[in-house]
Amino acid sequence: MKEFVEYIVKNLVDNPDKVEINEIGGTQTLIIELKVEKSDIGKIIGKKGKTINAIRTLLMSVASRNGIRVNLEILEEDEDSKGTES
Repeated sequence: MKEFVEYIVKNLVDNPDKVEINEIGGTQTLIIELKVEKSDIGKIIGKKGKTINAIRTLLMSVASRNGIRVNLEILEEDEDSKGTES
């Protein structure tokens, strides 16, 4: 699933090298966390959420064939979390 999401997302964004995908697997549910450059979030979401909904629909279709549920989450990286805390 990770490779599937990675292929789709990297072909949509302007900064494919900044795409990070993390899978958190359970017994029946798979959570896919997606981090992209802040300027690329709009490209992933699309107008009225159509792009992200299409990606989620494809993921759900593939997951249902494998008997699992999948949830795709877009994570936004905060500017403050990049530095070290004092």
